[in-house]
Amino acid sequence: MRKEEHFYPIVKRITLFRENKKMTVNKLATEARLSQSHIRDIELKNTIPSVETLYYKCPALGTTMTEFFDDNTESLLENDPIIQKIYRMNKK
Repeated sequence: MRKEEHFYPIVKRITLFRENKKMTVNKLATEARLSQSHIRDIELKNTIPSVETLYYKCPALGTTMTEFFDDNTESLLENDPIIQKIYRMNKK
């Protein structure tokens, strides 16, 4: 199995959630209290995020670990414009 195959679902989901929230890598790094270079390394498939890293990223991305790994959530964010708009809404 190639290295990329281990990363694809997690990297795709991180990028999907981040982009749907219209967040930059820097904004996600700040909110998740992680370094910008670490997040870039994950999105460039240079490193595998730990469970702890995902734990800190999920609230910053406006999701839970359960939603993050749920295939239905990914499908809705990719295909349903109404769900995309709701997801982008500010909690206020």
